Amino acid sequence: MDHLWSPWRFRYVSTAGKTEGCVFCRKSAETNDRSNLIVHRAAHCFVILNLFPYTTGHLMVVPYAHVATLEEATPETLEEMMRLTRLSSNHLKSTYHWSGLNIGMNVGECAGAGIAGHLHMHVLPRWPGDVNFMTSIGETRILPEDLETTFEKLASLFRHTPI
Repeated sequence: MDHLWSPWRFRYVSTAGKTEGCVFCRKSAETNDRSNLIVHRAAHCFVILNLFPYTTGHLMVVPYAHVATLEEATPETLEEMMRLTRLSSNHLKSTYHWSGLNIGMNVGECAGAGIAGHLHMHVLPRWPGDVNFMTSIGETRILPEDLETTFEKLASLFRHTPI
């Protein structure tokens, strides 16, 4: 029998569903953006790296308001989400030179939302061959860069670019 080790997954599977309250609300209320992986704060939304990314640079645009659906979000929030999504795309392109981009949201648990009660937009860079047998068979992702390095690169770009 072959074994594929992905120790980073333990942190996810051992804490999933066990934390009190909403992770997005908790992180946005705290002031340590670096440890919370928040690369940018705007008036209605913030941009945060995904703690368990599918690819390097996987980030999310999240409203401060704890809303679960598009209908519950204010027009100003939705507009800013799209502006931040476009800006995120630009920063990911200039940093990681993606060949493609996945942008989307899963609204509701049955639609695949890991955090179903708080709306968020995923933005992930993609490259030819970035999904290989390790992901599809071994349930293991190979990321060439740690989250701290990704944070430094993207937070620096957001600091110097207005939305």
